[in-house]
Amino acid sequence: MNIRHLLEEREKQTLSASACLSSRSEGRRCAETPCPVRTAFQHDRDRIVHCKSFRRLKYKTQVFLAPEGDHYRTRLTHTLEVSQIARTVARALALNEDLTEAIALGHDLGHTPFGHAGERVLDDLVPGGFRHVRQSLRVVDVLEKDGVGLNLSAEVLDGIGKHSKGRGSLICDEPGVRASTLEGRIVRIADIIAYVNHDLDDAIRAGLIRTNQIPDRIIRVLGDTHSRRIGTMVSDMIEQSFAEEDIRLSEPVAESVMALRDWLFEHVYQVRTVREDFEKASRILRELYIYFAANEGALVEHGGRRFPGDRLEVSVADFVAGMTDRYAMNLYHKIFLPQPWKIL
Repeated sequence: MNIRHLLEEREKQTLSASACLSSRSEGRRCAETPCPVRTAFQHDRDRIVHCKSFRRLKYKTQVFLAPEGDHYRTRLTHTLEVSQIARTVARALALNEDLTEAIALGHDLGHTPFGHAGERVLDDLVPGGFRHVRQSLRVVDVLEKDGVGLNLSAEVLDGIGKHSKGRGSLICDEPGVRASTLEGRIVRIADIIAYVNHDLDDAIRAGLIRTNQIPDRIIRVLGDTHSRRIGTMVSDMIEQSFAEEDIRLSEPVAESVMALRDWLFEHVYQVRTVREDFEKASRILRELYIYFAANEGALVEHGGRRFPGDRLEVSVADFVAGMTDRYAMNLYHKIFLPQPWKIL
């Protein structure tokens, strides 16, 4: 019995006409024998979960640098919250939950240590710039499995490559910029729903802000607790997407989400105490990058990889971007700071 065939038939019978069916995937760059048990998108999800880059997300900063508290989010817990939100929406809209989950789990694999501060450092130093979205695709296409890559399906790659909005518009209708599948468009919005809510929660936990400081105009629309805000956003996305047959938020909710994001930039992301730590972290990455860019032998000695045809700067960026926060700090200490003499 071929279980995959049964699952593909189930998708045809139960999913929306707008869903991306795994049996109609555009396929992989390198053809391979399909798994007899899992659909293409289930297989992609499993490959992502089992890869090294996914495990390293546990020790990469979300907002607070190398947090010691047990309840602060990391890049891994952010990824899991995005996945949970996106799956809820996909299920409600009868879209492909497996595809949605695979995109969500893979969307930040290329993120640097020290959050967006690390990304800005590499963008400044790497010829041609650096974006974590492009790096996420490079991770799954090239870097994982010692240069073989994960060979993911075209739809998962498309969703990963088009998930990010930076500080741009929440809803994107520009062809070539927005995801080609509804499942990919869900992840784009689920990403911001997750981070504005959990970053706010972490900032309150850290004592940076108090709940009564959140502007009333945002509270009135989104709600006055963490769970109510998520509930409002998710329910609104489901209702609006049903009505418009595309992934949408209502205008009042979309405006409030953007207002909350902008308020977090002013009161959390860019406050002096948070910014000063990231300035220190930026110096760590800057000096590591410059050191390895001038010392190819040291790059290889410390675990960096050189792939045929890649410029040294690209290999250094791969190595630095793949570091966890604590690995980058420990390596910096080892290379640039004096070590206590060990008497034999």
